[in-house]
Amino acid sequence: MKLLGRNHIIISVITFSTLFLMNYLGNQEADKLERALLTALAGVVGLSIGLFIYNKGKDDKNPPPNFD
Repeated sequence: MKLLGRNHIIISVITFSTLFLMNYLGNQEADKLERALLTALAGVVGLSIGLFIYNKGKDDKNPPPNFD
């Protein structure tokens, strides 16, 4: 999956909306909007970093020898 491609943006929107709704609806604190936004944003950033690391070595022509 290409980073910041069409599929990545669709998955990011789904992840953001899911995390936001889970945190916003299930929280009774006074600052539930801020907490929900920060949690959802952190989830999308974590997803993007993970996909970047995953795709970084995907087309590597010279993998390290004897890598387990």
